[in-house]
Amino acid sequence: MKNIKTVLVANRGEIAIRIMRACHELGIKTIGIHSKEDVGTLHRQKADESYLIGEGLSPTQAI
Repeated sequence: MKNIKTVLVANRGEIAIRIMRACHELGIKTIGIHSKEDVGTLHRQKADESYLIGEGLSPTQAI
């Protein structure tokens, strides 16, 4: 059985923050994705790594 090492959290709300917190407690690295408008949000700051997607698109189109 392999252990989970990294989780991509493709959400930007309270659920994303809870998932990242749980992963941190379990020693699992988190990756978040965000739009340009989301650059200052909490879910992006809580992720171990964060990547911009959909540059030039609105947050709902950046998928």
